[in-house]
Amino acid sequence: MGLFERYLSVWVGLCILAGVVLGNFFPGVFQQIAALEYAHVNLVVAVLIWVMIYPMMVQVDFTAVKDSGKNPKGLILTLVINWLIKPFTMAGLGYLFFKVFFAAWVDPQTANEYIAGMILLGVAPCTAMVFVWSQLTKGNPNYTLVQVSVNDVIMIFAFAPIAAFLLGINDIEIPWQTLVLSVVLYVLLPLVAGAITRKVMLNRIDGLLATLKPWSIIGLLATVVLLFGFQAEKIIDQPTAIVLIAIPLMIQTYGIFFIAYFIAKRMRLTHDIAAPACMIGTSNFFELAVAVAISLFGLNSGAALATVVGVLVEVPVMLSLVAFANRTRHWFDAK
Repeated sequence: MGLFERYLSVWVGLCILAGVVLGNFFPGVFQQIAALEYAHVNLVVAVLIWVMIYPMMVQVDFTAVKDSGKNPKGLILTLVINWLIKPFTMAGLGYLFFKVFFAAWVDPQTANEYIAGMILLGVAPCTAMVFVWSQLTKGNPNYTLVQVSVNDVIMIFAFAPIAAFLLGINDIEIPWQTLVLSVVLYVLLPLVAGAITRKVMLNRIDGLLATLKPWSIIGLLATVVLLFGFQAEKIIDQPTAIVLIAIPLMIQTYGIFFIAYFIAKRMRLTHDIAAPACMIGTSNFFELAVAVAISLFGLNSGAALATVVGVLVEVPVMLSLVAFANRTRHWFDAK
C-alpha cells in the first residue's frame, strides 16, 4: 500500500480534528457551504464523494459485471444482513441502551429521538463509501457494483416501510428526492463517467488508474473535514451525548461485521467478494440518514445528532475493520 493507505487512520483522525476546530473557529464558512444543497443533499459533499468514487468506477469492467450473477452467494449475504438483520439489531440496541442502560441519564423524549436516529442509520445501507472500503480491501469492483446497485433498488422500496415499522409511525414521510438524487449523484453519474473514461482510454487505463487512485483518498479526507465542520458546535457542546450514542453504534458496527464475516467464511466466499459484502452490510448511507433525520425531526433534534455521531463512529471503525479484513485474507483464500 502507498503512504496514504498505510496511515489512513492517522489522516482521518487529523481530518476529524481539523473539521471540529475549523467548524468552531469559522462557523460562518461552514454554514454557507451547508446552505448549498438541493433536496437535503449537500452539493459540495456530493462533489467530494464523486471525486472519491470516480477512480473506482473506472475500474469497473462491464463485460465482467454480467458474470457476477453466476456467483450469487455474496449478494445473498449482503441482502440478508442489510434487510433482515441490521435494521432490527440497530433498533434493539437503541431500545436496550436508551430505555434500559442509559434511562437514568436521558429523558424519555430525547431517548426516543436518539433511537430514531439510530434506526434511520440501520435502515440505510451504504451506497458511496463502500467503494472506498472495497478498494482498500482489494475487493472485486464489478461484484461490489452489483451488490450496491441491487441494494439501491431495494432501498427505494424498502427504506420507508421498514423505517416506519421500526419507528412505530404509520405516516412517515420519506424525502424521495433525497433518495433518488443521492443514488444518481453517488452511483449513476460516476459510473457513467467511469465507463466513458474506460472506453476512451483503452490501453492507457492502467496509467490513468495509478494517477487517479490518490484522489479517492483525498476525496474521503476532504469529506470528513467538511462533515465534522458542519457539526462541530454540536460535538463540542454535547460531549456526553456523543459518548452515549457512540457506544451502541460501535457495538452494532463491530457486531454486524463479525456476524457477516463469520457467515462469509462458512459460505466459502473468496476474500475479494466476502470483504466488500461485509463492508456493505456494516457501513451506513449516513448522507441519507442525516437528511431524513433533519427532515422528520429537525436540525437540532436528538435524531439528527445520532446520525451525525454515526459519521463520527463509522469512519474510524470501518478503517479498523478494513485493517482486520486485510490481515485475515488468508482465512478465505488459503488453498
